[in-house]
Amino acid sequence: MEKKKIIIIGGGAAGFFCAANLDETKYHVTILEQNSDVLQKVKISGGGRCNASHACFDPKELVQFYPRGNKELLSVFYKFQPGDTMDWFDQRNVSLKIENDNRIFPESNSSQTIIDTLVNEVANKNFAIKTKTTVLEIETKENQYLIITNSGDYIADFVIYTTGSSPKSLKLIQRLGHEIIDAVPSLFTFNIKNETLKDLMGTSFPYAEVSIPQLKMEESGPMLITHWGLSGPAILKISAWKARELADMKYQFEILVNFLGIDMDDAEEIFKKFRQENPKKSIGNSKIFEITTRFWHRILWLSKVDLDKNISTISTKDLQNILRNLCENLMKVSGKSTYKDEFVTAGGVDLKEINFKNMSSKKVENFYLAGEVLNIDAVTGGFNFQACWSEAWLIAQDLNSIN
Repeated sequence: MEKKKIIIIGGGAAGFFCAANLDETKYHVTILEQNSDVLQKVKISGGGRCNASHACFDPKELVQFYPRGNKELLSVFYKFQPGDTMDWFDQRNVSLKIENDNRIFPESNSSQTIIDTLVNEVANKNFAIKTKTTVLEIETKENQYLIITNSGDYIADFVIYTTGSSPKSLKLIQRLGHEIIDAVPSLFTFNIKNETLKDLMGTSFPYAEVSIPQLKMEESGPMLITHWGLSGPAILKISAWKARELADMKYQFEILVNFLGIDMDDAEEIFKKFRQENPKKSIGNSKIFEITTRFWHRILWLSKVDLDKNISTISTKDLQNILRNLCENLMKVSGKSTYKDEFVTAGGVDLKEINFKNMSSKKVENFYLAGEVLNIDAVTGGFNFQACWSEAWLIAQDLNSIN
């Protein structure tokens, strides 16, 4: 029996993982990648170490990290979740480790390990990898597909579309009849010009809380002052969950920042207790909260409180100013900056048009989609890759089961 032809368009995480799990006795597989290198996002992820997944093994919990796609991915993760990813690589002699923040990395601390494993799996099956090959058009031809590229045409019985979210690839698929939800940036940091943050780049807060009053949205977690404004998990999470609304607001909005992550009343109690126990200290030398001395001095300056002032002489009004600047600091955001190289977008193929039992298109026959081309995205921490592995695995299982 002649082998059926599968063309995988896009040589990234989803495309390669799918190929690595396909049955080479049934299929002749070709991966088409427009860049000169495959798996480019895998290479730069996690600072070159590849944050391959996240140690969250309960699908119900796992979907909470996906602002878009959380309902749809539940059934997908019940079939293949981070534990299965670890197991898959383990079977290929690549051990993955769980770090303190639950992110999963290869023991080697090098993304090359993941890349080599995927490329070798595909090469061992004698599947073809064509780089510098840009798909210009996909045409349906009697039960098959004609894929026209800048370096020749290909015929396919099945197409697996894993191109990522580039506008060109979304246009191509739109022409096949798919509805596209416009892409907007998802993980980004907030640009803020505010005296509270000026020249304090690198200062971090382990338990901050951030809210956008206009959108009634709140997030907590570590936060960092950057050259541009604020970043870190607390900011990135809120940027992901409210990606569409913030785009509509043209990234001009107000945020309320609690640098301590505790209630103003609790902060007041901590302050009063410290004052009682250290009545002779100057306020500038008092280490009351979990913040750096430089930041504490900035808060005192903003609150118009002299550093040399004795802590026992701080008035109620002064104290209220200090606490407000620490726990209820209202700032204006004017713009965004891309977070590192891990550029993620919200948008892509409308999820209503995908059958999540096997990631097939409801619009086009024998056509599968996975990865960032779909309107699915996650917060930072290995979740976007996990969605790729899980979706790609489902596609391979489905195709392998066809008689």
